[in-house]
Amino acid sequence: MEYNDRVVVIDHPMVQHKLSKLRNKNTSSKDFRQLVRELALFEGYEATRDLALEDVKVETPICTADCKQVAGKKMVIVPILRAGLGMVDGLQELMPSTFVGHVGMYRDPETHEPHEYYAKLPDSIDQRDVLVVDPMLATGGSAVAAIQYLRKQGVKNIKLMVLVAAPEGIEAVLEADPDVRIYTCSIDEGLNERAYIVPGLGDAGDRIFGTK
Repeated sequence: MEYNDRVVVIDHPMVQHKLSKLRNKNTSSKDFRQLVRELALFEGYEATRDLALEDVKVETPICTADCKQVAGKKMVIVPILRAGLGMVDGLQELMPSTFVGHVGMYRDPETHEPHEYYAKLPDSIDQRDVLVVDPMLATGGSAVAAIQYLRKQGVKNIKLMVLVAAPEGIEAVLEADPDVRIYTCSIDEGLNERAYIVPGLGDAGDRIFGTK
């Protein structure tokens, strides 16, 4: 289902079922990590629906068949550290040959503004499609900063994949970049006074890695 022409909500019943378990405060860190991986895989199907294909001939055990395979250079997954790392395994299960870059952002606890502290990207990133991944889109600050950094590296086709999003974050990303598309499993109510998503997931990074 499309929220608008650049935001896609993945409302498949199994996605919503798993998302309800992800939200539960009693879900263990182990199960939380597994659910993030599974949801990323589900979401990846939709985010890669428009990949270009090319014709190939394949020898089956019976005959030669005309088939399709993904064309062009390998896609790059760029998790926003650290919570975005939780989504990488699911996407690489779907697309084993993808490259992975990393962009590190932290949020100032007082101003809620993002600060970059690390970036490492594959060569020829400017010639590849990029999936930026982070479980939560709250204020949008980290996502906007990561997307702007990738644009400066020459990346033309960027999609942002999150599991839950606040309307404020969606608006911030769409206003900051005229071309990026957003994929999410839910658009939540909004942000609280601490800039956490309501109802949200809590702190996804802490829940993935078992920290506080």
